[in-house]
Amino acid sequence: MDIVTLPVVQTLLLAIMFLALLVEIKTGGMGGGIMLGIVAAGVFWGSRYVEGLVDLYQIAIFLVGILCIIVELLMPTVGLLAGVGVAALLYSVLLALGGDISALTAMGLALVLAIAGFALIVKRLPSSRLWAKFVLHDRSTSQRGFVSAETPNELVGQEGTVLTELRPAGSVQLGERIVDVVSEGAFVAKGERVRVIAANGARVVVRRVG
Repeated sequence: MDIVTLPVVQTLLLAIMFLALLVEIKTGGMGGGIMLGIVAAGVFWGSRYVEGLVDLYQIAIFLVGILCIIVELLMPTVGLLAGVGVAALLYSVLLALGGDISALTAMGLALVLAIAGFALIVKRLPSSRLWAKFVLHDRSTSQRGFVSAETPNELVGQEGTVLTELRPAGSVQLGERIVDVVSEGAFVAKGERVRVIAANGARVVVRRVG
């Protein structure tokens, strides 16, 4: 048996291929990562083809997957082509390894190794438009104009008149403002006076005066 076709070597070649794929999705460029992946893919498929372990059909599926990913990188769509490409790659590799439980094990181990390696370098790599589709960068912060609920602290201590019965929720007239409030655990009739004792987000708590 050729050393290249040893299970451990084949798993390492797959890990390099998967790592190169992740790097290219992240960067969107034809750099050293993709060249290393091409070499690994050539050795993997070439050795198995020479040994009669794969046929042209499986290699064609692999190449179609690569083509889909390249098209997605050059002309980003909604990510559909990238998904089809990755699925085709995994399917072709699974067939090349025999399509049994040992094939799944080898492919799973290769993916784990690739992801572990990718995690070590991902922060040092530039990001492509395709990668941006898979990762949420924006955060809903107050600096960007996103506020979940304003806390009206200025209302604390103000007194007003109950517009609707508080059972315990209802509305209160506070100066010129109509505010939705919650009474402090008690029923308050319409027309009674209340004072705001706490405000937390959209929850304003009032207490009957006197």
